[in-house]
Amino acid sequence: MSTLRDLVEEHTHLDNADIEHLHRLAGDWQLISDLSFADLLLWVPVPSASGPTFLCVAQVRPTTAPTAYQDDQVGRVVGGPEVAHLEIARSQGRIWREGDPVWYGDTPARHEAIPVRRRDADGEPGRVMGVVGRDTNLSTARTPSQLELNYLTTADDLAQMVADGTFPPPRHHGETTSAPRVGDGLVRLDAGGKVTYASPNAQSAYRRLGLSAHLVGEDLAELTGRLADDPLEGTDTSNRIQAALRGEAPARKEIEARGATVLQRALPLMPAGVPIGALVLVRDVTEVRRRDRALMTKDATIREIHHRVKNNLQTVAALLRLQARRVSSPQARAALEESVRRVASIALVHETLSMSSDEAVEFDGILDRVASAAAEVAASETAVKVRREGTFGILPAEIATALVMVLNELLLNAVEHGFPTGDEAEPEVVVSVHRFRRQLHVTVADNGGGLPPGFVPEVGNRLGLQIVRTLAAGELSGSIELRPRAGGGTEAVLVVPLTKR
Repeated sequence: MSTLRDLVEEHTHLDNADIEHLHRLAGDWQLISDLSFADLLLWVPVPSASGPTFLCVAQVRPTTAPTAYQDDQVGRVVGGPEVAHLEIARSQGRIWREGDPVWYGDTPARHEAIPVRRRDADGEPGRVMGVVGRDTNLSTARTPSQLELNYLTTADDLAQMVADGTFPPPRHHGETTSAPRVGDGLVRLDAGGKVTYASPNAQSAYRRLGLSAHLVGEDLAELTGRLADDPLEGTDTSNRIQAALRGEAPARKEIEARGATVLQRALPLMPAGVPIGALVLVRDVTEVRRRDRALMTKDATIREIHHRVKNNLQTVAALLRLQARRVSSPQARAALEESVRRVASIALVHETLSMSSDEAVEFDGILDRVASAAAEVAASETAVKVRREGTFGILPAEIATALVMVLNELLLNAVEHGFPTGDEAEPEVVVSVHRFRRQLHVTVADNGGGLPPGFVPEVGNRLGLQIVRTLAAGELSGSIELRPRAGGGTEAVLVVPLTKR
């Protein structure tokens, strides 16, 4: 299914500013749909030789009432008598509410049409760029309650603001959704800031903040500032409510009091450009914030564990290094130095994890440091260049720890044994990596003397090769192949599946 932007760009001549306004409307119109108990369909006029024709580019269903449409309407093109009400709203620039109910299959529905405008740089309403169809399912029609009457009145005010070009409000940086929603809690204020209506959920949210009385009749800005634990936060919240009463659209704000946390969003109500009050949506997010704090504590604990493991591994490496200096046997010293490098390579992974917010690491940096350490091993005999082609990307810790061990062994083996004569013109080891069909393909290739005669990798008894084979087949659930390289030298091909383990 094409996106709103795709449909509008393909079928209309609206510019980027118009399309962005339609996107913001589609991001905020769930509020109007829920308050209206109605489906909203966004229609844009498209060229047609047969008369007025409209294309549906977005749709939203109410969460407070049954939908009028069981099928998705996006992408539908309609014309003729079916769009007469849309054409009136577009051509006359007014909300259309006349007409008898219509039927969609077995569902009776009431049609309304709301023209969509955008304010220009001078603050004046521009041309009608589209029409919102507001279609209400009448199959459950009954006498509305006080809550429903307040919802419908507020929906009508917001619909007029859509027609005026003052809704939706500008989106604040970092805000991606319109939460809280209507069902979370709704408070309506008059022009003086007094509460004229509060839904039961809104009343409950304020009771958790410490209010024992009813909200109706209270000055919400003054009341909220008084309830907040932090006076500065309370003043900020009060200022935001007062800004909404002046016709501004402040950012959302969380209030904390008596151990409870309530998210608040204030919207101005100014149909026909006249400020008549404000709409305040509230949501009790106490449990959500408690879980967030628990997760933050857990993440901090995990990072601290990785930090301590890294420190312990570095201590082990230091002890092995000290032991190697006191060993007289060259073979024992070489074995201890290899152990130091193996432990250090694992410590690199835990060092990276200690600075990460999740159990995943950016592996390129780890590989580059391991490659530099491997190049230094061969520096005393012959200068070997080690470089990387491609990118590993982000890998989970369970793969990264075993993979760094395997690549460390392959690189050390390449720089130590790949150039036996030491007279190669430009000795080089290249680590190539790419992802293919949820697999990681890694090749460690050198341009050295190649495999020794009669060498069989599968039965080799070197500790490094044993480590490589064990980790590749066991921890990584992959495969490893050592073979001659085309053009001379040796290459090791490692294939690691990236599926969940």
